[in-house]
Amino acid sequence: MGKIGFDNDKYLRLQSQNILDRISQFGGKLYLEFGGKLFDDFHASRVLPGFAPDSKVKMLLQLKDEAEIVIVISANDIEKNKRRGDLGITYDVDALRLIDAFREIGLYVGSVVITHYNSQPTAVVFEKRLGNLGIKVYKHYTIPDYPANVSFIVSDEGYGKNEYIETSRSLVVVTAPGPGSGKMAVCLSQLYHDHKRGKSSGYAKFETFPVWNIPLRHPVNLAYEAATADLNDVNMIDPYHLEAYGKTAVNYNRDIEIFPVVNAMFNRIAGASPYKSPTDMGVNMAGDCITDNEAVCEASKQEIIRRYYNISCAHRQGFAEASEVHKLELIMNELCISSANRPVVSAALERAEETGEPAVALELNDGRIVTGKTSDLLGASSALLLNALKEIAGIPHEVPLISPKVIEPVQVLKVKYMGNRNPRLHTDEVLTALSISAATNPDAALAMEQLSKLKGCEAHSTVILSKVDEMVFHKLGIHITCEPKYQTKKLYHK
Repeated sequence: MGKIGFDNDKYLRLQSQNILDRISQFGGKLYLEFGGKLFDDFHASRVLPGFAPDSKVKMLLQLKDEAEIVIVISANDIEKNKRRGDLGITYDVDALRLIDAFREIGLYVGSVVITHYNSQPTAVVFEKRLGNLGIKVYKHYTIPDYPANVSFIVSDEGYGKNEYIETSRSLVVVTAPGPGSGKMAVCLSQLYHDHKRGKSSGYAKFETFPVWNIPLRHPVNLAYEAATADLNDVNMIDPYHLEAYGKTAVNYNRDIEIFPVVNAMFNRIAGASPYKSPTDMGVNMAGDCITDNEAVCEASKQEIIRRYYNISCAHRQGFAEASEVHKLELIMNELCISSANRPVVSAALERAEETGEPAVALELNDGRIVTGKTSDLLGASSALLLNALKEIAGIPHEVPLISPKVIEPVQVLKVKYMGNRNPRLHTDEVLTALSISAATNPDAALAMEQLSKLKGCEAHSTVILSKVDEMVFHKLGIHITCEPKYQTKKLYHK
């Protein structure tokens, strides 16, 4: 198990207080643009060991009486059927998922804003669907020459045409299913309308990364660049912060590039800007809660290697550009790291060379490495899971957990009745078979009890996994990477 390097309790305390202070600064009303993931921030938990994936939600729950959620979705993304890469669902479906998730934990969702609205057919359908579900919907429109023409944007023909979002809480958290939704524009539009109504309100931004008060090329910040290689985000020293305060602060290119425009909008809306730099707009306190720099550096380096393999596989599958792979290679070269720093890689490759078939290796939380090979009955991933559970439970390797009499009927079902050519059991099938065997086999029952101990383990496959196996590893909390190649030379891969 890796060392803890982040104080999550301190983070919750400092972060909540900093947001409350910002609300007070603006007379009791704050629009908080929330970047990144509110739920399940596994990137943060991997690079800041000790950071809980649900930390942001817990922080908001401490402010639940003051907080109101506004979900923003772009009509263009609805029209393009844009999907979340991690969940595989469209943005409009994810908006509904987010509403349910917020409500389940007791956070108030006030409304949904459809941005870039131009009566796109799918956006109109989604608007009606939300209305039928009893959810308030507001429309914000595309503004010509945004964001360059500030005088037009901050006018009755620009922000003035947007529908004013009625809110009832002092903290309005503006979030979205993905990037490019127009969250900042929604916040600034609200400031414009509030000012016209004589109401005091302010804007702030919550982005966990890059961490503004650690070095520019710190591995934590480089891991953020690795995670956003497809967006071409680049960490930079904030020149406005340096000029205003004589202190270095880290931000990223998009916020720095847009700051003069945002500042000009503030000036036109309220007569003066409350901020001297894009870093000033942020409220993130993560940098103050790092307790072990060495631990977070090592965790971030491992994340960068994982990202490199993920991007390499995505490029092999046609989902990423070669430039993204090159960017990851440059980051790895800068930190002097390679696949040699990920022990499961060499272990999997050696096992594959021994057997002549695909193999998978897994590093247990105590450092032991277990491998799985391809056989007539099981795929390499399935064999690995059984071998790992045996190792944790102390069950001898030669002891079968699942009888061939259980496996063979499943193979018949797959090949004879369901048209599959590959009779080997996938990970989901082998876990189902293991759970059935556990009813009569004490060793299988003991193995099943060890499943939770696989969470946080590292694994590597010598070939690109099927979506089924990839999802099972993900659900078990195993950090899986793959070599960027397929098991066969076929052009079509399920």
